[in-house]
Amino acid sequence: MGAEQLPPFLQLARSHLQRISRRCAGPRELWPRWPDTALHRQPHPPLKNPLPGQSFEQPHPIATRAAEQVIDLGNNKLSGDIPESLGTLRSLSVLRLARNSLTGSIPLSLGSSSSNSLVSVILANNSLTGPIPSALAHSSSLQVLNLVRNNLDGEIPPALFNSTSLVRLALGWNNFAGSIPAVVPNFNSPLQSLILSVNSLAGTIPSTLGNFSSLRILLLAANSFKGSIPVSIAKIPNLQELDISYNILSGTVPFSIFNMSSLTYLSLAVNNFVGELPFDIGYTLPSIQTFILQQNKVGGKIPASLANATNFLSINLGANAFYGIIPSFGSLSNLEELILASNQLEAGDWSFLSSLANCTQLQVLSLGTNMMQGNLPSSVGSLATSLGALVLHANKMSGSIPPELGNLTNLSFLRMEQNQFAGDLPSTIGNLASLTYVDLSRNRLSGQVPSSIGKLRQLNNLFLQENNFSGPIPRTLGDCRSLITLNLSCNSFSESIPRELFFLDSLSAGLDLSHNQLSGQIPREIGGLINIGPLNFSNNRLSGHIPTALGACIRLESLRLQGNLLDGRIPESFSNLRGIAEIDLSRNNLSGEIPNFFQSFNSLKLLNLSFNDLEGQMPQGGIFQNSSEVSVQGNSMLCSSSPMLQLPLCFASSRHRRTWRTLKITGISVAALALVCLSCVVFILLKRRSKRSKQSDQPSYTEMKSFSYADLAKATNGFSPDNLVGSGAYGSVYKGVLESEANGMIAVKVFKLDQLGAPKSFVAECEAFRNTRHHNLVRVISACSTWDNKGNDFKALIIEYMANGTLESWIYSETRRPLSLGSRVTIAVDMAAALDYLHNSCMPPIVHCDLKPSNVLLDDAMGARLSDFGLAKFLQSHDSSSTITSTSLAGPRGSIGYIAPEYGIGNKISTAGDVYSYGIIILEMLTGKRPTDVLFKNGLSLQKFVGNAFPEKIREILDPNIIGDEVVDHGNHAMVGMLSCITQLVRLGLSCSTETPKDRPTMPDVYAEVSAIKREYSALRVKE
Repeated sequence: MGAEQLPPFLQLARSHLQRISRRCAGPRELWPRWPDTALHRQPHPPLKNPLPGQSFEQPHPIATRAAEQVIDLGNNKLSGDIPESLGTLRSLSVLRLARNSLTGSIPLSLGSSSSNSLVSVILANNSLTGPIPSALAHSSSLQVLNLVRNNLDGEIPPALFNSTSLVRLALGWNNFAGSIPAVVPNFNSPLQSLILSVNSLAGTIPSTLGNFSSLRILLLAANSFKGSIPVSIAKIPNLQELDISYNILSGTVPFSIFNMSSLTYLSLAVNNFVGELPFDIGYTLPSIQTFILQQNKVGGKIPASLANATNFLSINLGANAFYGIIPSFGSLSNLEELILASNQLEAGDWSFLSSLANCTQLQVLSLGTNMMQGNLPSSVGSLATSLGALVLHANKMSGSIPPELGNLTNLSFLRMEQNQFAGDLPSTIGNLASLTYVDLSRNRLSGQVPSSIGKLRQLNNLFLQENNFSGPIPRTLGDCRSLITLNLSCNSFSESIPRELFFLDSLSAGLDLSHNQLSGQIPREIGGLINIGPLNFSNNRLSGHIPTALGACIRLESLRLQGNLLDGRIPESFSNLRGIAEIDLSRNNLSGEIPNFFQSFNSLKLLNLSFNDLEGQMPQGGIFQNSSEVSVQGNSMLCSSSPMLQLPLCFASSRHRRTWRTLKITGISVAALALVCLSCVVFILLKRRSKRSKQSDQPSYTEMKSFSYADLAKATNGFSPDNLVGSGAYGSVYKGVLESEANGMIAVKVFKLDQLGAPKSFVAECEAFRNTRHHNLVRVISACSTWDNKGNDFKALIIEYMANGTLESWIYSETRRPLSLGSRVTIAVDMAAALDYLHNSCMPPIVHCDLKPSNVLLDDAMGARLSDFGLAKFLQSHDSSSTITSTSLAGPRGSIGYIAPEYGIGNKISTAGDVYSYGIIILEMLTGKRPTDVLFKNGLSLQKFVGNAFPEKIREILDPNIIGDEVVDHGNHAMVGMLSCITQLVRLGLSCSTETPKDRPTMPDVYAEVSAIKREYSALRVKE
């Protein structure tokens, strides 16, 4: 849902880590209560809430108040360090400095013998650093130590666990490392609350924690604990809250944990637990209010006895392996949250849904991604009117959507996409005035969208794509004045686009009306979409001119109008769209010249003007210097001053230009003379064929910029080792600076001509780049074939410099930030797009033959570009087994670990070989292991290693960095979707890297599948 304010019920369901945060305060009774008489004995009133914005600087007036008992400066705007002089206040008993902006370390003097009356220290929510001082840890009087939400580090002092006075210890949300001290107190410890969540603690949970018999709260979430849950924890007699979620714990949960009758809160989420829940869990946990088991591997049937724990507020069993029919929960009258999504559950006769009508406090019901089928019963309308979120997506539900759904008048979040719902969308949806998010996409809904949808005045996101809706788009959508995203694509909507849509200045995240049957002109009111980012009207029947008013949409990020009947010129008002990244106006009837202002669009990464009636000379600067980012084919009247764009050359002087009509007439008049000349040329060429020089085997570079050896030597500081960025079998790559380039930076690949195969590798790369143009291929600026300053042959390619280096350097870097899951998905899509282009859009098709992470470069936006075509192979046709031998090199085609196995037995080069290499890279990106890792021996390969773990143990072999940060940022609600994307990527990688070529998918199929994974991931990031 982006960054907008979430409704209250989603705040309840969204993130388990937020639960941990809320529990950090603990019950009020755990804070010591001070007798009024003690406070009255103070010689001075307590310092509390001074003027904000002060700082602690020595000497400080506090240091002079030696008899002070309580200092309370919490929730001000204090900054700076905490003065050491606080430790000299001998009568100081309570120090509260929470929720300020204090920095530095905790004073070493705090807790020393000179301040042995200190009872409570609360420094939470600051920016303190360093370890916990030894004196403070050894204080014999300290009862409360609350240091949560700072940047403290080091190990937790064992003395804190051996304290005879400490009642509450809260150290969560810091950077403490090491393990929990395994201290066995030789006394009855008074410790009641232990909060260590969200640190960097590791090792196992010590069994000695079971000796702290007074514990009532134990929170260990979001660390890196391994192993199993100690059975001794179940011996803590009065434990009320236990949270060990977001760790790496495994094995079965001890049944004795489920016999702790005092537990009110139990969270085991996001671990690797297996096994089944005990059948009598609802009897043995009589006090339980919240039970969270999400994202484990626990299976079996959901115990019906859960309905006997009548104090339940929240049950979350999502993302496990539960199967069977959902039991009745109707006896849980206080239940607020029921999350069973991402299992293998069935609806049976849907009686469980009817029973939920008795849960009058229900706010969240999440049943998505299960195996529920059949018609959704009308009893859905009998659920509690308090229901705020209903999640039923990705099941096998069919039939019509019940009109009774309109009874849920407080519903704010509705997901029913990816089912088989058919028929009309009921008009009662207009009764759900609180809706902010609706996704009904990927169903079989038909008919017209009811006009009552305009009553949803609070609606932020509406997704109706991929259905069979027809008729006009309802004008009443213009009344949904809070819409941020509207997607009606892939339906059969007809007639014109209603003008009312263009008064929705709230639309910012996207308006997609593509792939419909819309006709008429684009209304000039489109300029009212002043905040719109992506805009997609492609593949309709829109006609007329592109309205000038579109230039008022200055926040446009993407404009897609391809596949329509638009005519006229590209509006001059487009010059205002300087932040746009993608423009696709292809397959229309546009005319006139290409505006020069596109040259100055620094953010523009894709400009597709192909298959129109554009004319005149192509601009030369900016994006037009990168032929992989511009597409203009199918415009017969265009010309260029550079042959690199594969257009006819324009005359150098505008004074002598002729119209193309004149050129055609002139061409006809000299045709006879041309035939005579052609005969002469053929004769001369035949005579000279046997006398071709060495240079005749080289490609022509006259179409590129010309650079001398001296130019490249100057640009790279004489090919200095400091400029070296990489080296391979056939060449070394240097970074350099050329003033003639837009951003100055270039990369120069110098070929090692003394290596066998290097000269042919140079020819192969030149031929490949001469025949290709795609935004996911590295751009070649020029080629240089000359002599160096010693008279030796010198061959080099001048290519676009990629500041983010290679994919290999990101996967294995110890200094760069880890690649996020989103980056890995994007890279996978970009690689697939490039290979799909090489295999299916180039004539003749090209096989890369050396795909590996070091040949995948990353641009400033972390987009992937394929490079190094030294082993590239041109196929004679789309027959993937036939080849041209002109660029053939002896030996295996590729690098060890990435070479398709069939090449090792002499099979011909084919596109299936690239698919294999692609699959290996996908598996390498997800596991962080090279295919040549020492682990892979005795017949074990990366493919088999992953295959053996898939799908049950896939989390155990993933790169640990792949989702760590995103879990913290987006919470448990997003985790299920992230793991779904990872599972699909692993399945794709395994499919691509199968040993038999015919069993591998083709690149168009791969590209389609990985693009769908990216859409799912992007939707997840928007919806979470």
